[in-house]
Amino acid sequence: MTTDSAYRVETTSRLAQWRIENLASCTYRKSDPFTIGKWNWHLSVEKNRTMALFIRLYPVISNLSRDKPPIASFVIKAVSSAGDRKCLVHPEVIDKQLKSNEDFLWAIEVPLTGKFIIDVEFLDLKVESLDGAGPCSIWGEAFVQRDSNEKALTSLGRMLSESIHTDIVIAVSDGSIPAHRAVLASRSPVFRSMFSHDLKEKELSSVTISDMSIEACHAFLDYIYGNIRNEDFLNHRLALLQAADKYDIPDLKEACHQSLVEDIDTKNVLERLQNATLYQLPKLKTSCMQYLVRFGKIYDIRDDFNAFLQCADRELIGELLNEILAAWKGF
Repeated sequence: MTTDSAYRVETTSRLAQWRIENLASCTYRKSDPFTIGKWNWHLSVEKNRTMALFIRLYPVISNLSRDKPPIASFVIKAVSSAGDRKCLVHPEVIDKQLKSNEDFLWAIEVPLTGKFIIDVEFLDLKVESLDGAGPCSIWGEAFVQRDSNEKALTSLGRMLSESIHTDIVIAVSDGSIPAHRAVLASRSPVFRSMFSHDLKEKELSSVTISDMSIEACHAFLDYIYGNIRNEDFLNHRLALLQAADKYDIPDLKEACHQSLVEDIDTKNVLERLQNATLYQLPKLKTSCMQYLVRFGKIYDIRDDFNAFLQCADRELIGELLNEILAAWKGF
């Protein structure tokens, strides 16, 4: 490990890993700054004569961290890469405000020798809201809501919610929703084609989406009309991704793509890797592979990963194996 790489922290959108090797006793080391969310961060490690290890996580001092200090929820681990891969896990930290290197300290009494990894997975990052309503998640800021609201007038939302002069019905698996041909056609070339030719949708004034629930369809239409809530978007991202691909709405597809990258974890990484392949989402695919291989999360989900290999696409399995081989060579 070169001098430069000894201080470098590797990151994805919510995960940071710092690889340490041969940390001598009576040693203090601070990482290079790394970015998660809106803030730059440091990790530091210190080993005393008794071999106890002290790990700190804190934001880089700046105007942002002084004026809007992060309120962090995270899981931090120390993983020994030697032998049986010993893993020490700090109890989950919830809504801890971090201003300086005194705000979070993890004292580890169990000796860690040789190479080990400090693994920090951020569950949430918040700041105090300006209106005094309490902390607000920075990842709860509705990327899709801001984006869609800029493209559509507020009145479009009222047209949908109040069924003002609707002229088409969307029939889904468990209900139906009235809508407007012109709005749908303006946002989707697929809908525009349906209503421009002598197809049954034009004749019957109805569009059937049999593979979508009414809740997901409400979210889909709310996005098109510029009236979606972030909570609804997050709850129905996969259904929205499927609809965006089916009806050729690239901005919705990209919004789903970006959002799915932001909160990859051990519970959803395999499903998201499959969807990244199915819907050709390169950033999501790369992020999932990095999470599994470079950051070693395959070890945390061995049974699920083995089951995944039994049914996954052969080309995808080949890419995963190449990623694993490349990681072994580089470690």
